[in-house]
Amino acid sequence: MSNVKVKSSLHSSVFSLSNKSIRVLWAIVYNLFFRLSPVPFFAYRRCVLRVFGTSIGSGVKVYPSVKIWLPSNLTLRADSSVGPNVNIYNQGVISIDQNVIVSQGAYLCASTHDYNDPKHSLILAPITIGKNSWVCAEAFVGPGVTVSEGTVVGARAVISKDTECWGIYAGNPARLLKKRVPFSDE
Repeated sequence: MSNVKVKSSLHSSVFSLSNKSIRVLWAIVYNLFFRLSPVPFFAYRRCVLRVFGTSIGSGVKVYPSVKIWLPSNLTLRADSSVGPNVNIYNQGVISIDQNVIVSQGAYLCASTHDYNDPKHSLILAPITIGKNSWVCAEAFVGPGVTVSEGTVVGARAVISKDTECWGIYAGNPARLLKKRVPFSDE
């Protein structure tokens, strides 16, 4: 999927009134019912996310401190886990495949701005995280990136380009350190 450029200016918003209204309602529900829910209430949080449009599989664990900009721009496949204090800034779509771990404090950002445009128009750029991947603590996954199947993104790594399947990445900018042995999740 290619990057989608969205026109914006200092005087107009790129987001519809409907989008803004849903996000206001989400902010209220998030602060009163989602964020304050006990940690073991994963099924409850899955239900709340489904109500707000998240496509979510069975066995998904989303911790109460996870920040999600717009639940309907999020897909979470079965048996994935999104750890404490993860920030899912999904103005653009973010898809997390099955058996993925996104560890504490990671930041997934699916939008940026056109620095060549004097108005810095918004660019929505989807993120895809392939199955059996692990985004470690405090790692950053940037706009338009595909984290391929089986990839490990090391702690505090910055991923700004697509990764190779079953690669281990670390650093800023992240580099491929070595390959890991593929396994079957069945």
